[in-house]
Amino acid sequence: MAHLEPFRAWRPRRDLAARIAALPYDVMNVAEAREIARRNEFSFLRVEKSEIDLPDEVPADDPSVFARGAENLKRLADTGAMLREPAPAFYVYQQRMGDHLQAGLVAGASIDEYEANTIKKHEFTRRDKEDERTHHVQTLGANTGPVFLTYPARPEINRRIDTIRAGRPEYDFTSDDGVGHTLWVVAEASPVAALREAFARVPALYVADGHHRSAAATRVREIRRAANPNHRGDEPYNFFLAVIFPHDQMKIMAYNRLVRDLAGMTPAQFLARIVERFEVGPAPSAAPEVPRAYGMFLDGRWHRLLARPGSFPAADPVDSLDAAILQNNLLRPLLGIADPRTDKRIDFVGGIRGTAELERRCREGWAVAFALHPTSIEQLMSVADAGKVMPPKSTWFEPKLRSGLIVRPLDD
Repeated sequence: MAHLEPFRAWRPRRDLAARIAALPYDVMNVAEAREIARRNEFSFLRVEKSEIDLPDEVPADDPSVFARGAENLKRLADTGAMLREPAPAFYVYQQRMGDHLQAGLVAGASIDEYEANTIKKHEFTRRDKEDERTHHVQTLGANTGPVFLTYPARPEINRRIDTIRAGRPEYDFTSDDGVGHTLWVVAEASPVAALREAFARVPALYVADGHHRSAAATRVREIRRAANPNHRGDEPYNFFLAVIFPHDQMKIMAYNRLVRDLAGMTPAQFLARIVERFEVGPAPSAAPEVPRAYGMFLDGRWHRLLARPGSFPAADPVDSLDAAILQNNLLRPLLGIADPRTDKRIDFVGGIRGTAELERRCREGWAVAFALHPTSIEQLMSVADAGKVMPPKSTWFEPKLRSGLIVRPLDD
């Protein structure tokens, strides 16, 4: 079952929602975030990425960064820019990007279920990133950025969400990148109870994006439980902020690769080695049209690679992924990229930037680029069901959830 809890959010005043809402802290660097915040005094980046308010020499994990984030959140509340919900509520959050539309439920998700793996993971986390988010959440006393969860779509839940979407929204605006954001407050007892009951019949949820935020929530729970001699298990710190979408509304884009050099080979020598594991030919388009095909930009032109049958274990949920095939059959054996998590010779480019970005980077000095076919949500769920982890940088979800529309406090 999926145990979801309503809560009393802090959220923007209606006329400020578009100005407060911000892209996630981890999709931009400090300079980009600082420029956005310079133009917008209300930007939630001042809370989520508060190092932008401090000198460059202050590291992102310095205690002063978290203290500044807490100050900035308090200022939004004290000035009335953000208001506290009078009673516990769920929220429905809809995003529209071009022809794509997704609508999910905003709720508190259970840390007990996360630890029991009925909220299933598919990525390893890095301790330093966990540390940073743990200090952030603990210092601010709130979940400020949502975890992106999914579940196998269920008609009953779709109908209940659609009924709510037929009503008057609290927020409805389009952000600078053209994505539409609409949010409904679900505070009445009857629809809250109905949604809780409907999700209680969902056997498992899956982390789509936000593994470090959810891992940090479990560590904050441990800190607060140890400090609370009267711990009951139903305190707000036993849950974390999540937006939960049905799997058939998820949009995954490719996560592409760039490599700095050809490990001492010329382009001709490199191509000659590739044919051992891939069929190589002219590319009908830069982006691959089918799974297990790749676009490769090398020496100023695109090539099409197709993984040869038998060069990968088709039944393995991880090693049959496009990213794993490329890593195991080309990046590691030919280019010497043993660990893509740490090797500085490889870089990753989200599919939202397009294949033109790969060409641009190669013109600036990178040796070769690979455009991948997007991972499917079914593949992600299969990996999580098997208790395994995906290769790093396997999925790029769009549109990105905005931070600041809903803040979940860890007090009552």
